[in-house]
Amino acid sequence: MTAHRRTEDRHTPGDPLLTVAQAGEYLGTGERFVRRLITERRIGYVKVGKYVRLERSTLDAFVDAGRVPSQR
Repeated sequence: MTAHRRTEDRHTPGDPLLTVAQAGEYLGTGERFVRRLITERRIGYVKVGKYVRLERSTLDAFVDAGRVPSQR
């Protein structure tokens, strides 16, 4: 990782960091599912020391990417 991060990679103050358990609750899934997404690198995460945190906007983007439009 370089010392300079791209602007779009920076955390914004209005976007809360969630624990894995909170992310599972937010998505309506279990903690295990969220951990699998992280392990498979299907979703981005933030390391805060030894802790893993997820930005709510990342979770929203994951949901939007899986959205299937109606046929109407």
